[in-house]
Amino acid sequence: MLGLKRFLYLQPIFKEEKHMLIIPVKEGESIDRSLKKFKKKFEKTGVVKELRRRQAYTKKSVTRREEIKHAVYLSAMKNQEV
Repeated sequence: MLGLKRFLYLQPIFKEEKHMLIIPVKEGESIDRSLKKFKKKFEKTGVVKELRRRQAYTKKSVTRREEIKHAVYLSAMKNQEV
């Protein structure tokens, strides 16, 4: 092969998103290595988190309360570092 690259193209789970994961596969690279790259890239997209989040409705007040708790936690961590 004269420098031809192979790519692994995968469609996203959600229909409204038109993005595609592209994983370049080097010459002689094993499928296991390619799958490992795919899993890492797929995890970074947050599709599974989004899927789990959409399974149950959370009220806006609960979401806001969690955001406030997280902000308090982050500010406490920043104050602890200094």
